[in-house]
Amino acid sequence: MALLKDIVDSYMRRVSGLRDFCERCLRTERWGGSVVLMVVDAAFTSIGLNYFTAVVPKVEEFSREFVESGKIKSLKDLAEADVSELRKVWRNRRSWVVAKGVASYLSTLSDDDRLALRIWAKNSSLEGWGEDPVGRIRGVGIVTYQYLRMMGGIDTVMPDKIVKRVINEILVMAGLEPTNDDIEFVRRAEEIALACGYRPIELCWMTWLIQPEGRMMRMEKYSGILPKI
Repeated sequence: MALLKDIVDSYMRRVSGLRDFCERCLRTERWGGSVVLMVVDAAFTSIGLNYFTAVVPKVEEFSREFVESGKIKSLKDLAEADVSELRKVWRNRRSWVVAKGVASYLSTLSDDDRLALRIWAKNSSLEGWGEDPVGRIRGVGIVTYQYLRMMGGIDTVMPDKIVKRVINEILVMAGLEPTNDDIEFVRRAEEIALACGYRPIELCWMTWLIQPEGRMMRMEKYSGILPKI
C-alpha cells in the first residue's frame, strides 16, 4: 500500500488546484451553478469528443444562444425545447435525446433544478444504474450516469477509457492487478483514492487533467477555462 500511495501522490502533485474544482463539482456549482448547462455538458460529453476543444466551446455557445438569451431558463424548458432549434448549436441528435430525457425526468423531482439533480443523485446507486430512471434513458451509459451523479454531489469515479487507462497503469506500477469491469473498476478506484488520502472525484479528474495536449498538460493548457466549469 505504501508503494501505491507513493505512485498516486506523484500523479496528484502534478495537478495543483484540483481540490477547488472538485469541490465545485460536488456542490453542484459547475457552469455558474446552471444545472441546464451541466446536463448539456454531460450529453455532449457522452459521444466521446475532446472535452476541452469540442464540448466546452459548444456548451458556451449553447449558453449564449439559449440560456443567456432567456429561451431556456430551467430543466423543464430544456425538456420541452425544439430539437431542430437545439441542433443549430450541436448537430448530434443522440446528445439531445440524452439531454432532453435527463431534463424531463429531473424536472419531475423539484422545481429547483439544483435540488432536483441532488435528490436524484442521492437516491441513485452504482450497482442499480441500468434500472435507474436516468440510466434507462436512451444514450445514457454508465459513464454519463456516473458523471451526472458526480455533479449531483456523489464522490465517485467515471469508468471512461482515460480514467481506466491511468488508474490501471498505477495499479500495474504498484504490482497490483488491473480491473476492466466497469462497476468493479469504480469500486476499486474509490478504494484506492480513500486509502491514499484522496477523494474518488479527485483521482478521477486527475486522470483527465494530466493528459498532454501538444507540449502542455491539460491542467496548464486549460487553466483559464477550469474556473468557469
